[in-house]
Amino acid sequence: MIKTQLAILGLGSRSTLYYLEQLNKVYNVKKGGYSTCPFFLLNTDFDTINPLLPNTSLQLDTILQSYLDQMEALEVTEILIPNITLHETIDRLEFQKNILHPLPLSVLKMKEIDAKKVVIFGSLHSMQSSYIRSYLELNSIEILLPCSEDMIFIDEVRKHIYNTTETKEIINKYHQLIKKYSENYPVVLGCTELSIIKPTDQINIIDMAQLQIKAAVKNIL
Repeated sequence: MIKTQLAILGLGSRSTLYYLEQLNKVYNVKKGGYSTCPFFLLNTDFDTINPLLPNTSLQLDTILQSYLDQMEALEVTEILIPNITLHETIDRLEFQKNILHPLPLSVLKMKEIDAKKVVIFGSLHSMQSSYIRSYLELNSIEILLPCSEDMIFIDEVRKHIYNTTETKEIINKYHQLIKKYSENYPVVLGCTELSIIKPTDQINIIDMAQLQIKAAVKNIL
């Protein structure tokens, strides 16, 4: 069996597939040829997890701990979780291996570009809760929010992507919102579904999913 140091927890099908495709793409750019990124994939029964999100709970802790225990037994050193919101629960659990955590990776990126203020795009829960906000504030970074109407639309975009019901009009409006809010401050994408259809011509974006993917490939190489 080929040895690898990376394991991925399979969650929602579209978001997990996005991570797998991007891992292979980034790895291939580095290695060339027909190379693909080596990793283990442990698929969950996401139907038992998704109804419990976005809130933390003892029930969710128990379900995730069982999967983490299985990953603990693998001969890997790093774990990638393709769901930003789920890291709030991951933070509560016992685990020895390194998690490619989107929040510290984001802070490193923000400090690299000297960003003192950022605009967060995520689920309605993520934008309104204290989880991401408190972590960034501890690192002297202020979170700015879209207006209420735009937050509701962004959350609807997320749901459309999850259900594969997005239209060209929805995508165009979403891209225009990113363009508007990124004029003055970096826009942080804190939801994998929002990363899937992000514009490719905008530079003032901090994509948490992409930061995880690039870190994973860098560590493998």
